[in-house]
Amino acid sequence: MTDLRLSGAHVLDAEGWTARDLAWSGGIIGEADAPAVDLEGYRVLPGIVDPHGDGFERHMAPRRGALRAAEGGVVATAAELAANGITTGVMAQFWSWEGGMRGPDFAEHVFDSVARTRDTLEIDLRLQLRLETHYLESFARAEAAVARYGIDYVVFNDHLPHDRLAEGRRPPRLTGQALKSGRNPDAHFALLLELHGNGEAVEAALDGLAARLRVAGVRLGSHDDADAETRAAWRARGVGLSEFPETEAAALAARAAGEGVILGAPNVVRGASHKGNASAAELIAAGLCDALASDYHYPAPLAAVLRLVETGLCDWPRAWALVSSGPARLLGLGDRGDLVPGRRADLVILDRTDRVVATIAGGRVAYMTGAVTERFLRAG
Repeated sequence: MTDLRLSGAHVLDAEGWTARDLAWSGGIIGEADAPAVDLEGYRVLPGIVDPHGDGFERHMAPRRGALRAAEGGVVATAAELAANGITTGVMAQFWSWEGGMRGPDFAEHVFDSVARTRDTLEIDLRLQLRLETHYLESFARAEAAVARYGIDYVVFNDHLPHDRLAEGRRPPRLTGQALKSGRNPDAHFALLLELHGNGEAVEAALDGLAARLRVAGVRLGSHDDADAETRAAWRARGVGLSEFPETEAAALAARAAGEGVILGAPNVVRGASHKGNASAAELIAAGLCDALASDYHYPAPLAAVLRLVETGLCDWPRAWALVSSGPARLLGLGDRGDLVPGRRADLVILDRTDRVVATIAGGRVAYMTGAVTERFLRAG
């Protein structure tokens, strides 16, 4: 059943809820001479577009070194995304000196597994490479991976504890981090000092890399902008997305320049950042957010919307835009994000308890459970 018409449901449009039929043919919303599914009592919304999520790690490597082939992990990740109403999911994979599941070897393992599997999936699974800014020795390898796997989104991070390294002091939790990376603590500390010492060369290397990636059509973002000055430095390189800005000043700077701001949905659900950074809810209230991302928890986008509506910060159209049309626009995906003719048939169906009971991606069932299944079967 690839061509269907849904009737009797309340459909979320940009202006609010409307009682109307919704049909698609060939995976595209529009008129269709197709079987009708009676969805009275249910709500239909645009599929969630998740611009940044790393909750896939436990599927790709449930135990360190235990599995070599990760295609099953990709399928499990797609299933979890669909079960949470996510029809487009960006897998945010580290490319870092931190090693282990954040190192280049594991990153290429993930990229290769996704490349071999993605065409068999209903949801649109995409890749983001998160590059550590001081990891200069791996820039060429990362750039080659971007080209080889057709990665169209690169984000820059800097997780070095520069203040402590500048004083020659070991950072907290160094031993645990070293063991995860497969290094002994002394060797790991020596590496951190070496990377910190790259400081003078980093700016020029980033300028060149960003310029080459832009020419290749890669979308660029920065992660955890600390202030307006940091955002300005990235802006000068053509890095136009600000992921999880740590302060209101950084978010304000991005907004003033017309740049996209992506915040973490778990921050909204918790009511605060788990690291003590700016409150996502407060930034949303101030109009400083274009999109919410699942970050480390795939159920978070839907939960964040429900929280925003419950607290009165947003109505349904505005809240849902943060997880649908907003991220679609930032990612340059003009074919999705709302339920209008000509768009991809990406949608999520909620029951009266606001639980996801069905997810349709490209007109195909990606997830379905419970009583709504009987209604679809009757239509067939």
